[in-house]
Amino acid sequence: MYRGATVGVVMPAYDEEGFVGDVIREMPDYVDRIYAIDDRSTDGTWNEILEAARDDADANAGRDAADDAALVTDGGASVLTERASVQDAIGRVVPIRHRENRGAGGAIKTGYLAARADGVDATVTVDADGQMDLSQMPRLLDPLVENEADYAKGNRLLSREYRAAMPRFRFVGNAILSFLTKIASGYWKTMDPQNGYTAISGDALEAIDLEHLYEYYGYCNDLLVKLNVHGMRVADVAMPAVYGDEESSITYSEYIPKVSTMLLRNFLWRLKTKYLVLDFHPLAFFYLVGAGLAATGVLAAAVTLFATLATVGPSVQGSTTVFLLVAGIAFLLFAMVFDMAESEHLERQVR
Repeated sequence: MYRGATVGVVMPAYDEEGFVGDVIREMPDYVDRIYAIDDRSTDGTWNEILEAARDDADANAGRDAADDAALVTDGGASVLTERASVQDAIGRVVPIRHRENRGAGGAIKTGYLAARADGVDATVTVDADGQMDLSQMPRLLDPLVENEADYAKGNRLLSREYRAAMPRFRFVGNAILSFLTKIASGYWKTMDPQNGYTAISGDALEAIDLEHLYEYYGYCNDLLVKLNVHGMRVADVAMPAVYGDEESSITYSEYIPKVSTMLLRNFLWRLKTKYLVLDFHPLAFFYLVGAGLAATGVLAAAVTLFATLATVGPSVQGSTTVFLLVAGIAFLLFAMVFDMAESEHLERQVR
């Protein structure tokens, strides 16, 4: 336990032989449960998980069994057992093996389902590739146990030193996705949404629609949108990353279009659910009217340009085009300002 709170760690693993075992063995003593999810790896990841679990159990042989009394995964949740085979715990490690490959988001979702079934107070996500500094975990847990946040996530962009350690191509892509996620989620101060080092409270896991969590790499972006709709507080924690010998499995030509489409869909869902269904706020109409006017202005500019170049037919007057563009941008800016104000009390940064 950590400061009176039970702690679970969700560790997705796909072809992480040579890494996952070390991460399990190095897990801090205050962690009560380690949900190690093998996403149908093609190498020796599963056997390495089992071997490391036995080593961890031997190393913690003197652990007080009372600490784990309330943390017993019985596999009773039908959604969980349909997705994966849940093995008996080996010490504090719960080995879980997917019935089919589900990707990074799918593995996180499986671990969250297990942690929710166990009633864990705080659940941390840790990659199996050794990229995350486990000594930094208390910085994610503190906002939760002090009741200052419902969700805490690492942020490699808050510190100049941490930003410098990030490869340039990752930094540019991260900055673009940060901006898109701000708009989609409503957490305008939150950055580095792709950071997988996070901690979420049991209450937040109960509140969100966990069964429909996005299962591709954009799961962390999708989660932020769901948290915002439910009024959950988010803490952005300055956090370094370790870039070692692991290789990223992300195919960016597929990743960017998929996540961008998901964010647009989630943005529209958030506006409808938060500002029209659960409550009413005119900012939803500001967004829609602004987008409509701006799109019409762009279309009018395109028609005018085509007519000028082709010298055929009448064109839209320049003043009308400018008015539509300016009005559309003004409406969008007003909507963003209102949106920032609505979620300002839900965000904090920890440097």
